[in-house]
Amino acid sequence: MFFKELYETDLEIFRAIYGEAERQHSGLELIASENFVSLAVLAAMGSVMTNKYAEGYPGKRYYGGCKFVDVAEELARERAKRLFNVKHANVQPHSGTQANMAVYFAVLRPCDTILAMRLDHGGHLSHGSPVNFAGKLYKVHYYGVNPETEVLDYDMIRDLAKKHRPRIIVTGYSAYPRGIDFKAFREIADEVGAYLLADIAHIAGLVATGFHPSPVPHAHFITTTTHKTLRGPRGAMVMTDDPELGKLIDKTVFPGMQGGPLMHVIAAKAVALKEALQPSFREYSQQIIKNAKALAESLMESGLRLVSGGTDNHLMLVDLRELGISGKKAERLLEEVGITVNKNTVPNDPLPPTRASGIRIGTPALTTRGMREGEMREIGRIIAEVLKNPESESVKEKARAKVRELTEAFPLYETYRREMLRYLGG
Repeated sequence: MFFKELYETDLEIFRAIYGEAERQHSGLELIASENFVSLAVLAAMGSVMTNKYAEGYPGKRYYGGCKFVDVAEELARERAKRLFNVKHANVQPHSGTQANMAVYFAVLRPCDTILAMRLDHGGHLSHGSPVNFAGKLYKVHYYGVNPETEVLDYDMIRDLAKKHRPRIIVTGYSAYPRGIDFKAFREIADEVGAYLLADIAHIAGLVATGFHPSPVPHAHFITTTTHKTLRGPRGAMVMTDDPELGKLIDKTVFPGMQGGPLMHVIAAKAVALKEALQPSFREYSQQIIKNAKALAESLMESGLRLVSGGTDNHLMLVDLRELGISGKKAERLLEEVGITVNKNTVPNDPLPPTRASGIRIGTPALTTRGMREGEMREIGRIIAEVLKNPESESVKEKARAKVRELTEAFPLYETYRREMLRYLGG
């Protein structure tokens, strides 16, 4: 870590980075799509590989001097294939949206039909939202959850697929707390002659370790981010078990839609994938789910309503309508006491996404810090108390004190923060 050089060159950025490190340490990070990478991943991200242009793929670059970045990318590809048991992996996409874009561009033409989950039921912008490129380029039809059970209704999805005859069906979500039957989706896709895309960005770490069924035997394409439950750098991958589709994806990513890959990020992906192949990562994934169940139970025991009545994975949705507050207000109230969540729509939400009627909560980041079921139950009680007493300053002060106790008991990036503070004279 080149703290001295950064401190002397740009004190404003130095202070901003230190401030963010302190914020991460001193708060409870419960945003389901966030996590804390290892120092090894941070080191790879901040390495000299950021200097190298490497358009193309290992052994087939358009620039010279790619001997060592080829090693990094090949390691990332091979580790991804081993981790997810697939035959082909492209590790170059910069984000989950671009990974999905690569699949669409590979097999769709403008105005082709997509069938995907509604945004307010748990889908993602890149699955066909009108404000996203996918919704602008393609004709999108939506499925949602059953209004009674708030879980996927495969018969309804099949009926919609038969009615609209999509070219591609998208499964995998941003805010769905239950398991996904990829086999059922593939059967529906086969019935209508569609490709199946499984976007496992949120559940990738759970899939890799066997705590969620894998889409690999069923989906034509699998996309994922490398952060979230996979606990790597911000980036993405596209995978497939079909070598011919793999060739198509490679051509679509480059030269079709991206130029030079971010080699420092790819090196960091390789490190994270190696970490995910270790036995300890399986234990970590199992603990994520145990923590999510404990947190969900605590919230419900404290009187809060969860969409679908609980969770099977790393996240849960709290429906705030019975409390009479919006997700936006809940997000602000919790941030005031050091708990970070995000406002999120609930199925058939009467409020727009900018306000929303719910909040999304996840356990990957706090599990990384070493917290377990006991801490999750306490955090559930804190959240409920704050949300049920939004105007009480005494409740907030007690919550802040409890948050401080928890964060000090499970420090984050301690050496990193201490070294930065040394330059600030602390």
